[in-house]
Amino acid sequence: MNGGAEHVLDVLRRTEGEPCSGEGLSERLQVSRSQIWKHVETLRSKGYRIEGTPGGGYRLVSVPDRLYPEEILSGLETRWMARDIRYFETIDSTNRLGFDLAREGAAHGTVVIAEGQTAGRGRLGRTFYSPTHTNLYTSVVLRPSLSASEAATVILAAAIAVAETVAATLPSPSAVEIKWPNDVLLDGLKTSGILMELGAEATRVGFLILGIGVNLNLDRQSFPEEFRALATSLASHSGQPVDRVHFARRLFVTLEDVLDVHAERGWDALNPRFQEFFRMVGRRIRVSDLAEGETSGVCRGIDPDGALRLERDDGHQTRVLAGDVTIVKDGGHRR
Repeated sequence: MNGGAEHVLDVLRRTEGEPCSGEGLSERLQVSRSQIWKHVETLRSKGYRIEGTPGGGYRLVSVPDRLYPEEILSGLETRWMARDIRYFETIDSTNRLGFDLAREGAAHGTVVIAEGQTAGRGRLGRTFYSPTHTNLYTSVVLRPSLSASEAATVILAAAIAVAETVAATLPSPSAVEIKWPNDVLLDGLKTSGILMELGAEATRVGFLILGIGVNLNLDRQSFPEEFRALATSLASHSGQPVDRVHFARRLFVTLEDVLDVHAERGWDALNPRFQEFFRMVGRRIRVSDLAEGETSGVCRGIDPDGALRLERDDGHQTRVLAGDVTIVKDGGHRR
């Protein structure tokens, strides 16, 4: 959106539904009335409903269900997170662009948002189902001061931010659970996935790309058949539509908070918040790893470096640094 249209939108938003004359807008923004009309038409073409009558002025009636930067930035209470938003109607992958932007020097906290993805990526090379205008698909450029070995806990910190945002959005926050390392579940069904990619400089982190996808308003019955039994959305879970702009704002505020804590005080300071949503301890799980194959056992917790602690069926404990985890639903809890 051009700057003039943004300025018109800002003025109309602040009049809180009261009409603002074309002459008044012209004087306020120091442009001609014909230019004001062009800006209003630009806003209308983007889905903003603006009423206008001769002599009666312009009035903002409603805003579209779109994750436009100007909507998210209006009222966004962050210092560095999402102050620069790159918006796309559709893109192949927000993480792919985020990685390119980071290599080109994009600032810490730069955000990519898309209404839909044609090649959304999940962990271990999986695709992430990304239909348009229903969910949140975003990637964040981060430039933390971390060693490569310390980076693993950043994805756990991001899971906290997503879980807390989901819990604050729903009437039943007790249904929210984190599945190590990168999924947020609702009553055992996946509603969010997180993908972290790293650009390293020797043993230090050059940058991180934190990709987050959250199923917000997608009807569960419209999922592809292979996902339907495993995934849900906030709206399907609660029966109420989610304000996507409000959710995105809340997520960015919470994400900034957890990443600031992580940077200043480390993972130990965040672990209690993680434990509020982590219910895998004592549960039987299967871990699939490309190098090690499949291992079964009981989850015994998370180590300080973010590794999953697994008690194998032979009684030995092992650390899982990466892999695909499945919670065995009929496995119960073992102490």
